[in-house]
Amino acid sequence: MKPVLSALGLLNALGNNKTEVLTNLLAGHAAGMQQQSGWLPERNVWVGCVTTTLPVVPAHLQSFDCRNNQLLLEALAQIQNDIDEAITVFGRDRIGVVIGSSTSGIAEGEAALAEKMHHGVWPADYHYRQQEIGSPAEFLARFLELPGIAYTVSTACSSSAKTLGSARQLLELDLCDAVICGGSDSLCKLTLNGFTALEAMSPARCEPFAANRDGINIGEGAALFLMVKNEYGDGILLAGIGESSDAHHISAPHPDGIGAEAAMRAALADAGIHTHSVNYINLHGTATPLNDAMESAAVSRVFGENTPCSSTKPLTGHTLGAAGATEAALCWLLLSDINSNRMLPAQINTATPDGTLAKIKLLRTTETLPNENILRMLSNSFAFGGSNAAVILEAHT
Repeated sequence: MKPVLSALGLLNALGNNKTEVLTNLLAGHAAGMQQQSGWLPERNVWVGCVTTTLPVVPAHLQSFDCRNNQLLLEALAQIQNDIDEAITVFGRDRIGVVIGSSTSGIAEGEAALAEKMHHGVWPADYHYRQQEIGSPAEFLARFLELPGIAYTVSTACSSSAKTLGSARQLLELDLCDAVICGGSDSLCKLTLNGFTALEAMSPARCEPFAANRDGINIGEGAALFLMVKNEYGDGILLAGIGESSDAHHISAPHPDGIGAEAAMRAALADAGIHTHSVNYINLHGTATPLNDAMESAAVSRVFGENTPCSSTKPLTGHTLGAAGATEAALCWLLLSDINSNRMLPAQINTATPDGTLAKIKLLRTTETLPNENILRMLSNSFAFGGSNAAVILEAHT
C-alpha cells in the first residue's frame, strides 16, 4: 500500500507556510538564518530560527507549554481543516499521532533549572512534562481530543523521517485510518553547546560538500503531514521508506556509508523502483567532514553521477529531530502543484566544492524537473548511533 500524504503544514528558517518556504527555497534565501548571541558563551553563532509569532498553548494544557509545542501548533493550524474532515469521516479514535523530536521542551527546562539554581526553588509554572521527550505527540493528541494511538519517536536526526514509516504501519495494520505524522525541534542551549563540544559546529554559514566545510548550523522548525490510506485521498504518495542501523559509533557515521547505502537501497526496494526513477535527492548534507564524505560515497555507489541532488541545510539549519520530516516536506513541495515551474533547488555554497569527494550530481544552479507523468524524490536522514532513514515520495502529474 502506498499511502497518501494529503496535507502538509510547516515552518522553519525559510518561511512560515508552504508558499513562503518553497519560494525562498528556490531563491536560495532564508531570512531566518541569522547570527545570534546568548546560545554559546562569549560568541555568536549561526542558527536557523522561526521568525513568526507562535500560537499560545491553551490554559488547560499549560503543563505542555513550550516553544517546541508552539511550533507544532503553528504547523497544525495549516492543516486543521484537513484534520477536521478526517475526524468527521473516520472518527476521533481512528486518527493516530506520531511525532519525532530530539529536544522537546528542553529550553524551558534549561530556564527553569537556571532559576532553581539562582533562587533555590523551581518556577511555579514549570512542569517536567514540558521537556519530557514523549510529550509532543501526547500534547497534539490532547489538543485535538484524539483518544487513539499517540507516541513520539526520538532517534536523533532520523526521528521525524521514521514517523512516516511508523504512520504507514499503523494504516497497514488497520489500527488507524489517518495519522498525523512529522516532527518539531526548537533551539536550545543543550544542543548548541553539545555540538560545539563535539567540534561539529561551524562558526560561519555551513558549506555542505565544500572543501573547507567545518560543521553544522542548528535550526528549528516543524513539519506535519496528514497521512491517509490510498483509497481515501489524492495527492503525493509515500512510495517507499528504508531504515538501517549500522551502529558504527555513538556520534560518527560509518566512514564508508554502509548504513546510508543500506537505507537508500531498502527504500528503492520498498518502492519497487530502480535508481533512474528518482528525479531528485535531498541529501542529509550536514557540512561536517565525515557526513558529507560518507554520504557522497554512498549516493555515488547507489545512484552514480546522474541524479540531481542538493543539501538544503544552509537554508534551514540542521533541525535535528525535525529534519527528516522537514526535508521530506521540501520534497513534497517540489512535487506539488505549488511548484508550478517544476524547479529543483541549487546547492547553496560560497566556498569551493570538495574535489576529493565521490562524484555525485550536486546542483550548482536551479534545474527543471523532467516532463514525466510520474516524479519521485528521495530524502536522506542519518543520525547518531547509525540510525538511518531514506524516504521516497511520488507524484502523478
